[in-house]
Amino acid sequence: MKNRFRTIKAMAAVMGISALLHAVPAQADSIHVAKEGNTYFSLSKQYGVGVNQLMSANPGVAALNIYAGLEIKIPGRMNAKSVAAEEVRNENTDTVTASLNVEPNTSTVEAWGKVFNYNNTLQVKASAYSSAASENGKWGPVDYFGDPLKLGTIAVDPSVIPLGTKVLVTGHSHPGLPKLAFVAIAKDMGSAIKGNRIDIFIPGSQSFVADFGYQYVQLYVLD
Repeated sequence: MKNRFRTIKAMAAVMGISALLHAVPAQADSIHVAKEGNTYFSLSKQYGVGVNQLMSANPGVAALNIYAGLEIKIPGRMNAKSVAAEEVRNENTDTVTASLNVEPNTSTVEAWGKVFNYNNTLQVKASAYSSAASENGKWGPVDYFGDPLKLGTIAVDPSVIPLGTKVLVTGHSHPGLPKLAFVAIAKDMGSAIKGNRIDIFIPGSQSFVADFGYQYVQLYVLD
């Protein structure tokens, strides 16, 4: 009886995969929920899509700021067989969800399943800016070092947060930013950013970014 039951289950699984193969368009775009350690290169190998294609399909996701739980668009080179195989592999895999746990005794903070060491904390007043010409002056949408603005770029007062400092930003709320926490690097300055202030670059239209308003956020200065 048990052997018969296993046979029926196996047939059902095969039929389910077959149905999935027929149901998923071979050239359809798909969404990959990032796992810890994912990079554009690893996703390129997994899905058979060029790295440049992946980056072009995800202009708001910087290569160095991919976190577990982020949604990555996979452009339409993925075939149905890959989709089916991935669904089967992930059927019993635990999903990494947004999380934030601070351990002051050990000066560590856990975000998205990754543990960071920090040496200082700051509460700052945050605003946000876009790549609009009116917000970036004659130099255009680049940071202080001349690099293109990207998610994870923040403008700071260097007398408070030195340029190049890496921080974990928490306590924010905006659909253009990862939930709960994200890593940012102080790579820009602004005439209005003085004292305990930061300006967060968010990809998107000027009106979309303006919805951020002003928020008080907590920074963990990372080692």
